[in-house]
Amino acid sequence: MANLPPTLDFAKTEEDICAKWAAEETFKKQDALSIDRGDEEFTFYDGPPFATGLPHYGHILAGTIKDVVTRYACQTGHHVSRRAGWDCHGLPVEYEIDQKLNITHRDQVLAMGVDKYNDTCRGIVMRYTKEWERTVTRLGRWIDFENDYKTMDPTFMESVWWVFKELFKKNLVYQGYKVMPFSTACGTPLSNFEAGLNYKDVKDPAVVVSFPIVGEEGVSFVAWTTTPWTLPSNIALCVHPTLEYLKILDKKADKRYIIAKARLAQLFPIMNSKKKWKPKMADELYAIEATYEGKDLVGKKYTPMFDYFVGTEGSEQYFQVLSDKYVTDDAGTGIVHQAPAFGEDDYRVCLKHGVIYKGQDLPCPVDSNGIFTDEVTDVKGVHVKKADEALIALIKQKSRLVSKDQLEHSYPFCWRSDTPLIYKAVPSWFIKVEEIRDKVVENNKQTYWVPNQVKEGRFHSWLVDARDWAVSRNRFWGTPIPLWCSEDMEEVICIGSVEELYELSGVRVTDLHKDIVDEITIPSKKNPGTVLRRVDEVFDCWFESGSMPYAQMHYPFENKEKFEKGFPADFIAEGLDQTRGWFYTLMVLSTALFDKPAFKNLIVNGLVLASDGKKMSKRLKNYPDPMLVISKYGADALRMYLINSPVVRAESLKFQESGVLGVVKEVFLPLYNAFRFFVQNMERWESNSGSNFVPSTDKVRATTNPTDVWISAATQGLIKFVHEEMTAYRLYTVMPALVSFVTQLTNWYVRLNRDRLKGLEGELDESETGLQVLYLVLLDVTILMAPFTPFITEYFYQHLRKFQPSYALAKDGGGTSNPVMPGKSDSVHFLTLPAYDESRLNQNAVEAMLALQVIVENGRNVREKRKISLRTPIKSITVIMRNPSANVVDSLNGPLKSYILSELNAWDLVIVPEEEEHEWVTLALTPNFNILGRKLGKKIKDFKTFVTSMSHADAVACLENGGLDFEGLTISAKDELVSKLAFSREGDQWESTSTPEGDFVVAIDCTQDEAILSAGRSRELINAIQQLRKAAGLDLSDKVEVFFEESAGMNVVETSVSSNVNVFEAKFQGAVPVPKKFAPSWSVVLRSDTAEIGGSKVEVSICRPAVAGKDGLDDGVGYFLSTLEPSNVVDQSTLSITVDGKEITLKQGEDFWINTVAKLRATKALSWV
Repeated sequence: MANLPPTLDFAKTEEDICAKWAAEETFKKQDALSIDRGDEEFTFYDGPPFATGLPHYGHILAGTIKDVVTRYACQTGHHVSRRAGWDCHGLPVEYEIDQKLNITHRDQVLAMGVDKYNDTCRGIVMRYTKEWERTVTRLGRWIDFENDYKTMDPTFMESVWWVFKELFKKNLVYQGYKVMPFSTACGTPLSNFEAGLNYKDVKDPAVVVSFPIVGEEGVSFVAWTTTPWTLPSNIALCVHPTLEYLKILDKKADKRYIIAKARLAQLFPIMNSKKKWKPKMADELYAIEATYEGKDLVGKKYTPMFDYFVGTEGSEQYFQVLSDKYVTDDAGTGIVHQAPAFGEDDYRVCLKHGVIYKGQDLPCPVDSNGIFTDEVTDVKGVHVKKADEALIALIKQKSRLVSKDQLEHSYPFCWRSDTPLIYKAVPSWFIKVEEIRDKVVENNKQTYWVPNQVKEGRFHSWLVDARDWAVSRNRFWGTPIPLWCSEDMEEVICIGSVEELYELSGVRVTDLHKDIVDEITIPSKKNPGTVLRRVDEVFDCWFESGSMPYAQMHYPFENKEKFEKGFPADFIAEGLDQTRGWFYTLMVLSTALFDKPAFKNLIVNGLVLASDGKKMSKRLKNYPDPMLVISKYGADALRMYLINSPVVRAESLKFQESGVLGVVKEVFLPLYNAFRFFVQNMERWESNSGSNFVPSTDKVRATTNPTDVWISAATQGLIKFVHEEMTAYRLYTVMPALVSFVTQLTNWYVRLNRDRLKGLEGELDESETGLQVLYLVLLDVTILMAPFTPFITEYFYQHLRKFQPSYALAKDGGGTSNPVMPGKSDSVHFLTLPAYDESRLNQNAVEAMLALQVIVENGRNVREKRKISLRTPIKSITVIMRNPSANVVDSLNGPLKSYILSELNAWDLVIVPEEEEHEWVTLALTPNFNILGRKLGKKIKDFKTFVTSMSHADAVACLENGGLDFEGLTISAKDELVSKLAFSREGDQWESTSTPEGDFVVAIDCTQDEAILSAGRSRELINAIQQLRKAAGLDLSDKVEVFFEESAGMNVVETSVSSNVNVFEAKFQGAVPVPKKFAPSWSVVLRSDTAEIGGSKVEVSICRPAVAGKDGLDDGVGYFLSTLEPSNVVDQSTLSITVDGKEITLKQGEDFWINTVAKLRATKALSWV
């Protein structure tokens, strides 16, 4: 393991792990282990996406959330069935085929044959499933693609039929007209949800037209519209019953109009200009001849704009004035023209006033492709949006055009064809949502949403205003509505299964699509000799997706007990846009069927936008390809970036590729470095101790090292927190905690214990204890993070498991058997997440460590303010804290003190006791203006002067008393005052800073005497030596001798080393740097470089350890000594050699020494050694 690379290619490593999972069928084995244990079922519904396009960041985000939650459930004792699903029917598929085959009209489909059309649709439905599978798998999401469901499967469609029949039996189905958003390009109505997906700013003609009043010569109503194409279908006008209306003479036009008083500016635009308009100008423009209330105008007849529908059947009540409160006076003329075939309010108002009746055909001269029919002879065959100008010209010819303008406004476009929608009355089959609305609202209250405000706000508002749901579409590729009817609609049969269809028709089918079932007739029971035929429509695909809980399991025909046991689902998740889509349809159908919600828990995610805040667009290419991002940084980084963002709180995220890179740099690299550091030092410990490293929880529990106790407590606290928050589905709190912990582990625990873990601080036992703690923390965190970052945790686990005694049990299939345990189990994802150990939680240790971190971080800031390098020691650091606990003070003065001194390179630490803090700081109070501004009003200035002038003692007393009185008002110290400590000690030697909260003050004594400067230069030399060792590729255990050479006449370095010999001995295993002139002639230089120390250039060399000889030795003796390895002669007092035939005996301590420093000490050639 020591060969772990310095940096890990995370993306490549993930690809290797993907291959390993696939080869070993790890996902299937996790599922099998769970079933074998009899784990409690956790029901998850995956909303089916369309496979006609490639997955984007929205899919990746929702998929990651689903994967995290279901992995967590699997690793906390649950079995989760995770089936992939595909939405196969509906507009997205048909639109693509229409584009491909150049189909612009419904008749073209009928001409080619519905069977051929549907076969073409079927051919593209699953086009991108392999790309989806590759992307989803590479993302690390575990979902069953082999056992997937498709909404076009006969079993799925049969369950949809069952759902509809259940509603039919409950009298919740009816046929009627509904004015709906309508795509003329696709020839089908859309749901309000779909209509809201694609609004654009457009310019439309805005005209004011006149309607002459029958029986009042020369007087006309005036109405304003931005859809002139609806005027041929006008059959009524509508006023507000209580608004004030005027009959005026337009003096310039010499015409009389009736208009709302508040809307005169529509006829006289100058009235809108505050600068130009003067009330006296009114006399020049118009004269008021009569005043009315809206209700006074009701029933008046007028001359229609066009006579296309004059005298038609049912037109007796046409062309009169109606009233309704939906009319407003904030735009237009206060009079609204009514075309009930093209406006929801128009339809409602005309129905209410008896101008039209349910079941009666409406004046609707527009076909399903938006083309005027033969009834409108002047523009027949023209698309409605292209007919505006021709119709305006006709109106002008009739002298009925009062004014013409253009209006820029937001208008809905079809989300598939990107063409303008119209609103059009279509015959439709409805579900009576309004009848069960109260139950739906109540069932929603039983669900738990994250974030809750979406449930209580957006979704609740949608439910309380829910209208009957039009579930039929006049299309071809979908689940046919299973209604067989007589021609007069007097006999209607709803079919709920394939078997029922066979019983009634004698035809058994294996495919339920339109081209198959439309050929089947059912003999009439009411009128023998006649047959019932299926209605033409198919289901809106939202009805299918709302039926997926039942249809994916072919309920109730199969899996009845399994479904009912797992319903409602434990968890679902989708984007904010589904509040009016899937979440809604699930809730409506489950309420109608079972009077239950369809789910218990729901996470709603927000939108992932491009970096500029705009919608991601393939055309604009304003976002990086997801697979390229994954191939650069890895899926774990993308997963963590997404779920550690506001988007999991249903807010928007501006996607930044740099954010994904940030996860790699700030989380994964430090975590990998800590892991690699552990492995290297564990192997060093094994080499030095001659023992194998065996994890021991007992040794971890027994440690008294304060940082060990702290990191163990922090780990247990993290485990506890993750379980609490994941139980509450709050991913947005879990990820910041995990990221913060990684920082605590790598930036604090490992750094504070680096030398100890390396074995440089005494006994091997102490090194092992630290390594035991680090191992257990790494193992716990690896398992805990597995649901969130499945790849890097698998990588770590595969290394960490090998130290466990149970690793030996993995062979011969043991790694994929129960019971699972770290070491034995072949994947981290087989394991149960760790439960927190109450006995190891230690709030005192956590609080004390937090105080240490505040002191160290602020101490560094103070150094920077004075530009004092960390290599230069400081004499003392003084800390003043506001109301610290006794535990914190004792810890800082006791076991944590050495860490603070080391981190800040300080010689002393002073924690100022409370009774002395007035000698160091002043407690300053200021008003909390947000609260007191309202409470004190004008007195706030006087109060500010009063409170900021208080002495330290008075301010302390104020806080201790809980507040103060000011001019008869009680001011609370807790909420209404802000308190901060400020350093007040005099003297240039002090530099200080305080925390933003004002509860910590850290000050340093900046005095720089010779001892301080000397120690600083020693630190610089130590750093230079370390850099040379690193450049030479040396290991910690490799010993060297160090020599330096200063410029002639300089002895800065020698002076510094002489004052800090003990520092160098501790750092370099007894080696002390000495002047180069003392080096044996045979010393082998491993690395040499020039360093700047104390402002002067010094040559520093590290050399292979060599035996030193006394001065003046014969060359032959010197050559012999140069061949010796010091470690081999350390215990030899004499050496015998033969030089030129002469036998010579050399004595250690007289003729040779184990190294140069030993020689200098013995000979006193260098007094300070």
